[in-house]
Amino acid sequence: MIKAVKLPELGENIEEGEVLAVLVAVGDRIQPDQTLIELETNKASVEVPAPLSGIIKAVHVKVGDTVRVGGVIAEVETETDGLAPEAPKEESAEQEDEVEASARAVPTERRAPAAAQPAAEREAATPEPAAAAAPSVRRLARELGIDINAVTGTGPDGHISEQDVMRYARLLIQERLQAPRASSPAPVGFLGLPDFSRFGNVQREPMSGIRRSTGQAMSRSWLTIPHVTQFDRADITETERARKHYASQVEAHGGKLTLTAVIIKILAAAVKMHPKFNASIDVEHEEIVYKNYVNIGVAVDTEHGLLVPVIRDVDKKHLTQIGRELTELSERARARKSRPDDLQGANLTVTNLGSLGTTYFSPLINWPEVAVLGIGRASNEATLRDGTFVPRLILPLSVSYDHRLIDGADAARFLRWIAEALEHPLALALES
Repeated sequence: MIKAVKLPELGENIEEGEVLAVLVAVGDRIQPDQTLIELETNKASVEVPAPLSGIIKAVHVKVGDTVRVGGVIAEVETETDGLAPEAPKEESAEQEDEVEASARAVPTERRAPAAAQPAAEREAATPEPAAAAAPSVRRLARELGIDINAVTGTGPDGHISEQDVMRYARLLIQERLQAPRASSPAPVGFLGLPDFSRFGNVQREPMSGIRRSTGQAMSRSWLTIPHVTQFDRADITETERARKHYASQVEAHGGKLTLTAVIIKILAAAVKMHPKFNASIDVEHEEIVYKNYVNIGVAVDTEHGLLVPVIRDVDKKHLTQIGRELTELSERARARKSRPDDLQGANLTVTNLGSLGTTYFSPLINWPEVAVLGIGRASNEATLRDGTFVPRLILPLSVSYDHRLIDGADAARFLRWIAEALEHPLALALES
């Protein structure tokens, strides 16, 4: 029997991926859980395993292809004695054939992208009653005040992506900016780049999936969230002395006791004292969602782009556990081995640029979070203590926050609380 192997669900809000490698060929004998292909999704690189055993009869993807969840990867001739356990089927063979055919189908006619339609045509067009879009895309449209039915999807079968919504939002902004100018014609699309080759040699390379995802997420955050950034300083002389003293103890358990790990633990206590920073805004229902768990995302700089693995239940873990998990997650991210679950569920993000020599900066919030903490490079400064100038290690801190929920005074108290916890680590232990 010939069975179609389809791309399974890969995680929350992951609908497709770009094929990085095809690890099987026609005629190969495969076993359950054997890797068929490697994909780069909008969050991480993942391996797609075989759900059954048999012989590859056809491969429907190649390197560079974009495959959607449910799309056919390969066809396998199954063996009666080698099948992996399968759930009871609810569809007939004819229904299954129809599903497989639809997964492979390519639409023969598509509407022009919204960006290519004149404003008058978009206004006169009758919106479709049921636009094809994922829940996350619909949520983005609501937050931007856009009718999802007015957006034209450029994906398969007219499916609307976040990029389509962002493109439509930018077009509306352009039209509104140019509206007062009677002599200016209504824009019919976005301004394209000039021909740089007129000025010298250029080269182009496609964006990676991670870079595209980062760009979309940051554009969404910037358009959705009114950002404000607060700055402060912390004297970490005593904390750094203690960190170095106990570093070998953590290393013996396979982790590293970095300053980032210490701050992650402090953040877990800080959000308990300042719960607004551990919340999200539900625009649709006009509610604030307070979370009773503490998951901290950590920005990791990789050669493929920025990834944010998540340490879960930080408030329930000691520093040795946090140091070990931070090391493991960072190594997986840099090796492009992050699992989808590694990159989901953060309530608050930490980004440390101190190793690059920077001081203060304004990090962008990772929606639907409401704040992000930035850490700069610590430096020794002459500080007046008891009438005498002494060298103290001073750490620059930045926190960007969503001003729809968090006021300046809230942010000042939150950042000062973190700074004082870094300056007096024993006080934090007593308060815990």
